[in-house]
Amino acid sequence: MHGKLPQWTRDITHVLAQPPGTPQLQALTDWLGRLGLVDHFVLFVYEGRYLPLPLFDTVPPHLRPLFVEEYQAGAYRLDPFFLACEGGEVEGLHSLQRLAPAGFAGSEYVQGYYRRLGLGEELGFFTQLEGRGRAVLSLMRRRGRGDYSRRQRRLLRSAVPVVDEVVRSAWMRHLRQEPQVAYELDRRVCEAIERFGEGLLSPRERQVARLVLKGYASSAIAELLAITPGTVKVHRKNLYDKLGIGSQSELFGLFVRGLRRGAGSSGTR
Repeated sequence: MHGKLPQWTRDITHVLAQPPGTPQLQALTDWLGRLGLVDHFVLFVYEGRYLPLPLFDTVPPHLRPLFVEEYQAGAYRLDPFFLACEGGEVEGLHSLQRLAPAGFAGSEYVQGYYRRLGLGEELGFFTQLEGRGRAVLSLMRRRGRGDYSRRQRRLLRSAVPVVDEVVRSAWMRHLRQEPQVAYELDRRVCEAIERFGEGLLSPRERQVARLVLKGYASSAIAELLAITPGTVKVHRKNLYDKLGIGSQSELFGLFVRGLRRGAGSSGTR
């Protein structure tokens, strides 16, 4: 056995030997996938008031509008992982269920967005980045595959230092190569939200639509606009009728399609 490295050490060596960025992240997720069955990986960077930046993912192209673009369009504001990044010094590996607030299963985030992802469990590696930024590498397992076992969680927790190193290296490489990408995307989405529904919705309906797209719950919208929750419900029904949709998830989908066409202001199908 002398001179023969354990498989764990060889795997880590292989990951760290890859060039920083996509090659190293791909090697990392391949390795983590062997430690515990993972269907999708998504790495988001949260930096201050800017939109979440998808630094890497293994989501199939036909699912990216839902898993990435619709999330960026506003769903992220109710995500327990995002809220944990905003609220404190969260590091290491955590489950979405553990960080979720009471009543999460019945929340607008779950009913309007998360349920459509078809996930049974989600774990996240939290990494502190230089400055105010935080990154979360999500490990998503489809519904019906069961929970991560204690052994799998233990192995994944052992990988935290490697994940931190790879994610920080990828972020530094991104900053050197594309320092303005996140800010340009933030500007585009914010402008599209401000223009959404022009010519179709009343001023109040546009206010409500903008707040829904930004991830606010009906109770928060009522407080911000100094109206009752019942009035918010009426405005939402009216704007949904005018746009030919029937739910918050369809509103997000409509906005994302408009943004991808470069016509987020239209609010039309």
